[in-house]
Amino acid sequence: MIITKLSNYQIIKLKNMYLEILTPDKKLFSGEAEYINIPGRAGGTGILDKHAPLISSLKEGKIKVRDAAKKEFLFEVKGGIVEVRDNKVIVLAE
Repeated sequence: MIITKLSNYQIIKLKNMYLEILTPDKKLFSGEAEYINIPGRAGGTGILDKHAPLISSLKEGKIKVRDAAKKEFLFEVKGGIVEVRDNKVIVLAE
């Protein structure tokens, strides 16, 4: 992450895309991600930095995330929806 201060404002430029994985109960992940693999209804989908806009439903499976520090995370989901837009990925999962 690169932070530039201009007078009283800060401009934050992410080196990778920003990911949030949300469930009805809690936030599972929030931060920069280098790579995301989701279990889409039509098959697994890999998402990298600057991915094209996308909205997809998810089937039961695992979401694999590699963060900016190259640490990998796995999240079990029963289904949900993912939106990719403007280098931000939001997953609403069950």
